[in-house]
Amino acid sequence: MNIHEYQAKELLAKFGIGVPTGYPALTVEEAVEAAGKLPGPLYVVKAQIHAGGRGKGKFKELPADAKGGVRLAKSVEDVRKDAGEMLGNTLVTVQTGDAGKQVNRLYVTDGVDIAKEYYLSMVVDRATSRVAMIVSTEGGMDIEEVAHSTPEKIHTITIDPATGFMPHHGRSVAYALKLDGALAKEAQKLSAKLYEAFTALDCDMLEINPLVETEDGKLLVLDTKMSFDSNALYRHPDVEAMRDETEEDPMEVEAGKYDLAYIKLDGDIGCMVNGAGLAMATMDIIKLNGSFPANFLDVGGGATTEKVTAAFKIILSDPAVKGILVNIFGGIMRCDTIAEGIVIAAKEVELDVPLVVRLEGTNVQQGKDILANSGLPIIPADDLGDAARKIVAEVKEAA
Repeated sequence: MNIHEYQAKELLAKFGIGVPTGYPALTVEEAVEAAGKLPGPLYVVKAQIHAGGRGKGKFKELPADAKGGVRLAKSVEDVRKDAGEMLGNTLVTVQTGDAGKQVNRLYVTDGVDIAKEYYLSMVVDRATSRVAMIVSTEGGMDIEEVAHSTPEKIHTITIDPATGFMPHHGRSVAYALKLDGALAKEAQKLSAKLYEAFTALDCDMLEINPLVETEDGKLLVLDTKMSFDSNALYRHPDVEAMRDETEEDPMEVEAGKYDLAYIKLDGDIGCMVNGAGLAMATMDIIKLNGSFPANFLDVGGGATTEKVTAAFKIILSDPAVKGILVNIFGGIMRCDTIAEGIVIAAKEVELDVPLVVRLEGTNVQQGKDILANSGLPIIPADDLGDAARKIVAEVKEAA
């Protein structure tokens, strides 16, 4: 689960981590009110979307030379003007894709006199089973180019969860950032607090870009992104309450209500499969036959008829779907349960695209009988290869 920048900073502040003063705003008037609470004369107005690259982003509805999603304002009236241009418009960045994201929230912060920008992030390194702290002296909007062109400027420090953050980790961070004296000590304390926040909140990722050194010799988190392990959210109801469903794909949100693993893709053949490995194999064989999957959807091992019905409706709610392939291996999952769900959903939504179903395993014959007697134009398949060939042929013929 992802959260907005202002929410991430609220969480970090609870761990004693320095962040500029700022306030969220949903309207132009709230943005102006937020600026009035700050000392000025410099303000920063930031679009709040779940995507990076906001500073270099462009708004679809504004002229090409208009400013992006992070703007410096030198007066309260400038804040009003910027907020009016940004709210309700679509910001396109390198991470949003061409569709962009509509800006519904802003974050108005105090301006900061910056002496130097750094980069610091933390992720779970599954290769080493450790937390990796990634740091660089080259913070700012071009960190991706730094990683590509000068990878030697990116330093990784791994932390064993068995021992936790140790003093030598902090010294390594300060050394990598080329800090000394009071700033080196501050970097050591900051990195220890960040590790504490990362582990205490069950984060998947915590990125600070930039971490800035101010003109008066302090380290501040100027911008940050945080994501969390969804399986651990039951331990953090305060974090879960920060979820902004308007930033997520509506179909993925609906799938989450039924505990379905669903990810929208760019193809035109909808997939419903039980088991992540089988789902990946199904997507691969669709591509092998010359087409592309429209989604990843794993109904799990113990799905009910209701769950299967919901999954089918979610697939069909995608206008890009021109055909559906159902591939079920019945172990814990029973083939007749899947068949009942398919029939119910297909009748409710008035199925108008080709549907190929491959069933194998527990109660397979009962499942095939339910489909055969449904009165629906369901195309049976003998095996996965047969199923993929049939659905690809059906979609191409319909086109």
